[in-house]
Order: sequence, then structure tokens, then C-alpha cells
Amino acid sequence: MRAVIQRVSSASVVIHEATKAQIGPGLLILLGVAEGDTAADVAWLAAKTAALRIFPDAEGRMNRSVVDTGGEVMVISQFTLIASTRKGTRPSFNDAAKPEIAVPLYESFVTTLAQILGRPVATGEFGADMQVSLVNDGPVTLVIDSRQRE
Repeated sequence: MRAVIQRVSSASVVIHEATKAQIGPGLLILLGVAEGDTAADVAWLAAKTAALRIFPDAEGRMNRSVVDTGGEVMVISQFTLIASTRKGTRPSFNDAAKPEIAVPLYESFVTTLAQILGRPVATGEFGADMQVSLVNDGPVTLVIDSRQRE
């Protein structure tokens, strides 16, 4: 699994010209599921994401997590994060998990993260054409891959 995690002041997702979800200060997570990802990837990535200390403390240092701040979280499925650009200029999505594998893992990530946070997690709609808007706070943007465990 690969995630792009952005600290945001706000974020929203629109599907078919209707706002599906919106959040205030917190995290916007773009999540890609790759072939071979498992429940272990879900558990590791959800725990890592919730514990990331990327919010400022009283001295302005990044020392607090989204759990500590009570921030909101939105997770958007994005298979294009698994793209390979090794050959040519047209990305290959062959390494992205098929929907029958990706959907349950995506949903499990959302559920696991909500359990860790103790509150609901906003989402888009898997496979939909979405317009995602955000105000990146900082800006702070991290890329985490469950296979690299960094």
C-alpha cells in the first residue's frame, strides 16, 4: 500500500457535482493498493499514519499526531499511486490491485484507522471520478509505502 499523507486545514471531495465529504484541520490520505498487499499492510499503515507526529506543539515543532490533536481524516482511493513510469511516458497500472482485492483492503484501512482514532473517517467513493480539494497546511506532505516500512 502506498499513501500520500497531507496535513490540511480543510479538504473536500465532490462526486457528480455533489459534495460527498469534507473535513476541517487534519489529514487527507490518498491511498493506493498494490497487488500482494495484505491485512498486515493495512494494520501497519493505519497505525503508522495515526501516530505520525506532523502537527505543531506549543513551540511550533512537529510533535503531535492526528490522534493528539483530535483532527479529522479523509481517505481517498487512488490506484494511480501504484503507477510505474519505468518505460516510456505512459504510466502502467499493472501493479495496482484489482478491485476485488483493493476494495476490501481500502475499506479495512478506513475501518482500522477509524478504530484507532475513535471517530469516523471521511471517504470518497472507490473507483469514482472525484474532484478533491484541499488546503495543504505547511505544506506538509509525506509518502509512505507499507513495503518499505520507513
